[in-house]
Order: sequence, then structure tokens, then C-alpha cells
Amino acid sequence: MRKIGVIGLGYVGLPLAVSFAREGCEVVGVDIDARKIEAIEDGQSYVEDVSAADLAAVSERLHVGTRYAPLADVEAVLICVPTPLTRNREPDLGPLVEAGRALAGVLRAGQLVVLESTTYPGTTRERLMPLLEESGLSAGRDFHLAFSPERVDPGRTDFTMRTTPKLVGGLTPACASRARELYETVSDEIVEMSSPEAAELAKLLENVFRSVNIALVNELAMLTDRMGIDVWEVVDAAATKPYGFMRFEPGPGMGGHCLPVDPFYLAWRAREFDMPTEFVELAGKINQQMPYHCVAKAQRALNERGLAVKGARIAIIGVSYKPGVGDVRESPALKIIDLLRELGAEVGYHDPHVPELPELGLSSVELEQAIGDADLALIVTAHPSVDHAEIARRARLVVDLRGVTRSTGAAANVVKL
Repeated sequence: MRKIGVIGLGYVGLPLAVSFAREGCEVVGVDIDARKIEAIEDGQSYVEDVSAADLAAVSERLHVGTRYAPLADVEAVLICVPTPLTRNREPDLGPLVEAGRALAGVLRAGQLVVLESTTYPGTTRERLMPLLEESGLSAGRDFHLAFSPERVDPGRTDFTMRTTPKLVGGLTPACASRARELYETVSDEIVEMSSPEAAELAKLLENVFRSVNIALVNELAMLTDRMGIDVWEVVDAAATKPYGFMRFEPGPGMGGHCLPVDPFYLAWRAREFDMPTEFVELAGKINQQMPYHCVAKAQRALNERGLAVKGARIAIIGVSYKPGVGDVRESPALKIIDLLRELGAEVGYHDPHVPELPELGLSSVELEQAIGDADLALIVTAHPSVDHAEIARRARLVVDLRGVTRSTGAAANVVKL
């Protein structure tokens, strides 16, 4: 029976810990947030991809706490800590540095350490390895070191941890082999790469690809708005081509941990090589501008009906960063709410997955109440459980930033992005 350690029990670490425990492994989970530890011990999950039933099924094999000492007895340690940006949009490796130093204090010969946190090429070798070697052990000789990025899309059921190929880049061939053997426990396909740097960059490329294409269609949406052309009709038409085109849809901006953050990690690293990544940085700028464009769109829609945004009652429909989940990290809805409030609007929201936004002093209200009281219903996130056609029928004015009311026809009260 294997014994696995997981550092960081958030959206990446907890599902990973549960997956290994489900396969019969003993798992030691470590997190500095005592509230997460208490929740897991009480059988309560704070991650939507992990249910209370999932926790209950592995409770005898999942052992959690805030101390690193129990990691001395595991076969492998997976590091899944946050890698956010600073206020200046530069990589913040503080959580990784803290985890690496703490792990070095208990690291022993023969263990495998894998970094799963998304980061720039060179982090595993240049930042994590020296921290671990403060233990007196040598990476690649005394212990194994690898990078294997998480690739699971929260809320998705068609591609899971088991069915999504797992990338692995080892410091040495032996390191890669150990990592491959470990992940074969929870993944059907392992893609072994030549180095940690190649695996780090592959993960960034996946998300930069999406960021650039989303920025392209968002910029097109701003252009078609001025030209009086329906961007959704254009996208629908282009998508009929059976080759050479991949459909991306416009929206109010990007959210979650990865897409808004990863392009800046790559751009920052590229500058160290005197190579500006102009496409990447431009995409980031365009996507950051979308909340401003969407607020201006809502403001114009109100003006055309003789209403000022100041004092207007605006209901935000959906505040999480993507449909079907309650994660609000980097959600464009939060920026839109701030901008509308700065203009003097009275803002409320409805989101079946997000009961409260304590940092904004708001709580979700029932859909009927939200649209019944509102001068404008602003559809920001299109949750599958919300009847958007009903919103289009009943709300006085709707601005649809997600194109989900197109099936209702050309309603006079509906304005599309």
C-alpha cells in the first residue's frame, strides 16, 4: 500500500488527495489553513468536485493536519500550493517557497517530490530544488524531483483526473520514471516529457492558447458593437467550417486561477530572456478591458431607455467565473459589480452556486426577486440551472453577455454583447 503526501488542500490538492485515497493509498494532507483541516475532519467539502460522500468514502485513508512532520513517512509528496500574482502582475512564489522550506525540514532519502502548481519554466529546477536541497540531500541522487501540472477543469465530468492525460517532466530519467509509476495509480495515460521546464511550459501553452483566442473574439465583439454587426452570428457562421477553425465565444472576461494568471507568468519569464511575448501580453490587456466594455454596454442600454446608471437597480445573474461552479476567483463579475457601484448603481445578484460575497457585503437573492426589482438584469455567468429564457421574458431590460438568450429571438428588451 502506498503512502502519499499532498501539500495544499485547495481546488487542486483535495481532489488529488481523494483520488489517491480512492485507489487504496494512505494519504497525508497538509494545509496551513486550519479551517480547511477542520472542514475535512468534519466530512465537509469546500471544493465542488469533491462531495461529502467522496470524503466519507476515504475518511479512513485520508489524514489531514497543519504539520509537515508526518510527511517524513510518505513515499511521495505532491505540492499543490497557490501560485498567484502580486499587485504588479508578477509571479508570487511565496506559498511555494514556504512549502519548500518546510518540506526540506522533514525530507528523507528515496522520496519523490512533485510540483503540481502552475508556474513559469524553470521554477522546479531553479526555485524548488535549492529549497529542498537545504535538507542536505541532493535532487536526482538522494531524492527524486519532477513537475506534473494539474489539468482538470473544475465542474467538468466528461474529462476527469482519470481520463485526462497526465504530463510528467522529471529532473532525471529516473525521476520521471518514479513520477510516471506514481501517477499511473490515478491516470490512464501518462505523457513523459524531457524535463520539468518542458512540462511547465506545456501547461502555460494550454492556457495561453485559450487566453489569446478568447482575447481575439473579445476584441472582435468590441469591434462588431461599433459596426452594428451581431458577433454571435459571426461566430456561429465561422464555426460551420469543418476544419481550420476552433470555436471560442466572447464574454465579460476571464476568471479562475489559471487563465487570468498564467499568461503573466510566461510574459514575466520571457522578459528575463529579453524576449517580449507581445501576443500573450496583448491578450491579457484585452481580456482585462472586457468588464469595462460590458459596463459601458449596460450603461448605454439604460440610457437608450431614458434611465441613468446612477440609482438604477441592476441584478447580476451569475457571479462565479464559469458555469456550474461556485468559484469566484478572478471572476469578471466582481470587477463589473465594483464598476457599477462606482457609477452609483444599486447592485444585487442571483447565483445558485454562490450564496454570499462577503467582501462585497452581498448575498444571493432568489431569481424572481432579483429580476422583479431590477431596472436591468445583466447576465454575466450562464449557469445551466438558471432559466435565461424566463429572464428574457420577465425582466424589464436584459443585457446578455453570454449569448444565452439568442433562442428567444429578437426581443425588444434584450441587448446582446
